[in-house]
Amino acid sequence: MGVKKSDPVDAIAAQWRRERPDLDLEAMAIIGRLGRLLVVAQREIEAVFTAHGLQRGEFDVLAALRRSGEPFELNPSVLADTLMLSRAGMTGRLDRLEAAGLVRRTADAEDRRAIRVVLTEIGRELVDRVVTDHTENETRMLSVLTAEDRDALDRIARILLESMEQRE
Repeated sequence: MGVKKSDPVDAIAAQWRRERPDLDLEAMAIIGRLGRLLVVAQREIEAVFTAHGLQRGEFDVLAALRRSGEPFELNPSVLADTLMLSRAGMTGRLDRLEAAGLVRRTADAEDRRAIRVVLTEIGRELVDRVVTDHTENETRMLSVLTAEDRDALDRIARILLESMEQRE
């Protein structure tokens, strides 16, 4: 592979090694790099949504409706649960999306007391454009890795995530 390039995480680890040589800093360095990676990746991901006039949360709502398949509608509570949002948080997002003409609220055909959130045609066209750009952006971000590296990273991330989620 060659010589490792030093980064800010190395500087932090070096300071800790100087002050606390008794500590094993391997995990701190790995988690630190993962944290920095998340921050940098989120900026690049957010830029795609912003270019389309959306916030991340608004994209998430449109994407959940689009993924649900025809007729691209869901109950607001199901949407909130899917996106791990409070009902109030979902209402705010739906208000903005409805004002933009990307979704509409309609009465549930089976229970007139309930409502459904429906992806409009304009909303479907927008989310299709955004998800295309989003997946291309993520592919570009990972393009520095070989196919084997991407497989290994995915495998390792799954192992760590499963282990940590079991602790919740």
